[in-house]
Amino acid sequence: MKKKLNKIAKDTNQFLRKFLSKQKNSKLILAMNYGLFPGGKKIRSKILIDIGSLLSIDYKSLIKIGAAVECIHAYSLIHDDLPCMDDDKIRRGKPSTHIKFGESTAVLAGNSLLTMAFEILSSPNLKLSEKIKINIIKKLSESSGHLGIAGGQYLDLSYEKKKISRNKIIEMEIKKTGKLFSFCCAAPAIIKKRNRKEIKFFENIGSNIGLLFQIADDLIDFKGDSKKAGKKTGKDQKKGKATLLSLIGYSNAIKYCNKIILEVNKSLEKYGSNSKNIKETLYYILNRDK
Repeated sequence: MKKKLNKIAKDTNQFLRKFLSKQKNSKLILAMNYGLFPGGKKIRSKILIDIGSLLSIDYKSLIKIGAAVECIHAYSLIHDDLPCMDDDKIRRGKPSTHIKFGESTAVLAGNSLLTMAFEILSSPNLKLSEKIKINIIKKLSESSGHLGIAGGQYLDLSYEKKKISRNKIIEMEIKKTGKLFSFCCAAPAIIKKRNRKEIKFFENIGSNIGLLFQIADDLIDFKGDSKKAGKKTGKDQKKGKATLLSLIGYSNAIKYCNKIILEVNKSLEKYGSNSKNIKETLYYILNRDK
């Protein structure tokens, strides 16, 4: 599993470095590079490639789409860490972008990575039809804005120190984390020109995987080691974050995660042994320590 993740991370970073090197230089490139590299584990890209392999999508195309996803993810982390948001000083084992470069530069570097994602997807180097590109860009836009990451972050901040229902917490976590995973699962179906029903089928799988990822992340914050995690742990409880873990408890959260894994695996049964890669990724998401 780690070997596969490392290959995806290497190929994605190689593409991104090359893409950035062809950009006209600006004062923001340094901060953009800092927030983007070396990057995380590329689990979103791995999910994209796992689903893409089920539908026989070209690996190089998936790496390019995954690179756009990683730009969106990096932007969201840079902004999440800001003092006006979660106020985190450490990210991926190093000072957060705003600590290193200042708040205004961090905001602008995040904005630039967000827009660069769509530059990657609209590039002629991505060998897809214009119609498919437009559909992919539309889906990623929805996943990143007020219906997705931004909307989820808003709810996350507004729910602090409040008693929030289980359904509202799930809705928030699906927006904040699940929507980007949802895109990663839907994109291969969009490329294959599948009907709305099938695209929705993959979107729902992605939402579940995103929820699994968020709960696993909350488990790391609850019990994990700051050095291994590369960020400060134990902060959710201090801030009074509304999480499923805080609502249902540690052991029930583990059970809930196993239930999600079971549901996703059942949904993909029709793909037989071809779905072994995604099964492997799901167990990795739950059992990771960072």
